[in-house]
Amino acid sequence: MSTSPARGTRPRDRKAQLAAVAAELFRARGFHGVGINDIAAAAGVTGPALYRHFADKQAILAYVVLAGIDDMESATAAALADSAPPLAQLDALLTGLATQAVERREIAALWRWEGPHLPREQRREIRRRSGAVLEAWTKALLTLRPELSADEAELLCWAALSVFGSVAVHHTSVARKRFVPLLVELAQTVLDVSLPVPDEPAPPVASSLGTPSRREQVLTAATGLFAERGFHAVSMEDIGAAAGIAGPSVYRHFPSKAALMVAIGHRAADRLALAAEQALQASDERSALGRLAASYVHILLRTPELLVSFTADRATMPQRDKAELRRVQRDYVDQWVSLLCAVFPELPAREAKIRVHAALTIANDLSRTGRIKNRPHLQTELTAVLHAVLGLG
Repeated sequence: MSTSPARGTRPRDRKAQLAAVAAELFRARGFHGVGINDIAAAAGVTGPALYRHFADKQAILAYVVLAGIDDMESATAAALADSAPPLAQLDALLTGLATQAVERREIAALWRWEGPHLPREQRREIRRRSGAVLEAWTKALLTLRPELSADEAELLCWAALSVFGSVAVHHTSVARKRFVPLLVELAQTVLDVSLPVPDEPAPPVASSLGTPSRREQVLTAATGLFAERGFHAVSMEDIGAAAGIAGPSVYRHFPSKAALMVAIGHRAADRLALAAEQALQASDERSALGRLAASYVHILLRTPELLVSFTADRATMPQRDKAELRRVQRDYVDQWVSLLCAVFPELPAREAKIRVHAALTIANDLSRTGRIKNRPHLQTELTAVLHAVLGLG
């Protein structure tokens, strides 16, 4: 006897199903790269049917993002409300978060990086609720590691959160019975890091000699504005004003904002390629991997092209350029994975890739996270965290 629903009946959780489809599209293409019709087509419904559940695309994003916050709050409350010893509470918390990340991979980090597309009131709610969760985590960690300052514990908790969010930026998987423990292990490694105390302040950013070309000035201005406001909030007139020229004059150097984004992407790729070449001149694979991680943090914090390139909406570039930059990024990640597998031959390749993505995501996330990004010794601290995740600590 058939148990399928009769024709014309709707699943009771249709709204959640539609939101899950939308979340996967947002993860793959970015908010601006997805339209209502794209969501409807992927879900196998019509546009009007979608509007019966959501008023617009922002409403869908809000539903998804707030669901992710709900999950994080529930896991935190369940673990920390228990009367178990602090270490057992922390293990339960990490296991709960890892399970959610694996089971709802499409929203593991969506709430953090697509949230800015929501109305101000909802953004404020996200900051308030996520801040409360991180505060609870920080207090729990300080119970176990009282030698840390509150700021240090907060940094490590954000880094642990990035481990779980990292599963949203790649498609590599292992069996669930291994995936969850692996994420827990990586997050625990992060929380155990002893942050170094630098003997002297970080060196200042070197200034360039001479006067850059007008094209270079335009590219620099665009990079700074995209990093500060986001691609879609910046106009060619804004870029011209920042570069000291009239808006229409920008078109003499770049035909469109998309062309500027392509140039920024290639500039970032060139920086990474040069740094990787220098890192590979080390005497052994372990040293090369350590130098590669340190160079990534240095470039990320001191040159804005990398952050702009990796956080840009996928819809902003022509398909050919987008595919080429994706290939360059994959090749760069593969260098990390190859070195990691050479250092630890017993490590399965898939687990090595998951570990590498966790390290890269920590660096990407913390370099643009609230008060964390303004820490005076963040470069040294991030490098130490990445080395620990890679097993080099």
